[in-house]
Amino acid sequence: MHRLFVGFRPPSAIRAQLLGLAGGAPGARWQSDEQLHCTLRYIGEVERPVAEDIALALGAVRFAPFELAVAGVGEFDSRGRPNALWAGLRPHETVTQLHHKIDQALVRAGLAPERRAYLPHITLARMNAQAGANERFLEAHAGLASALFTVDSFLLYESHLGREGASYEAIERYKLRG
Repeated sequence: MHRLFVGFRPPSAIRAQLLGLAGGAPGARWQSDEQLHCTLRYIGEVERPVAEDIALALGAVRFAPFELAVAGVGEFDSRGRPNALWAGLRPHETVTQLHHKIDQALVRAGLAPERRAYLPHITLARMNAQAGANERFLEAHAGLASALFTVDSFLLYESHLGREGASYEAIERYKLRG
């Protein structure tokens, strides 16, 4: 089985800026440089023939390169307990449009459509069960902003779960072109 997702990585200067935010959130397990990415579509576990169909379907996606910036921070929670801290991306609309194009291509390849609401973001930290409130971190970094950067490709990743969290292996790169 292959555990797959589609995403893109911001350039190294942006990742360095995000890595500099680590700290000030009790119970946080901060992402490493290799883990910083924006997920465009989670796929999950699939057999090899399905993975090959997915790789082919993604090659048919047509979308022009675009510019983005990191903008603000937030948190996800589950039943009132924080489980992740993230950095937002602007403009949302362009990333959301690419997400929809990728989702449509994967549906044509036989996968079920994405049912969850999509919010473009880069996960900064995962929170453990003892994590407390993150108001201080969220207030301190509410104005987070980066320089514009160009997204000119996306990747198909395989995720490998380990003791230190997930590691990601890029399987295929897809250049954006209109």
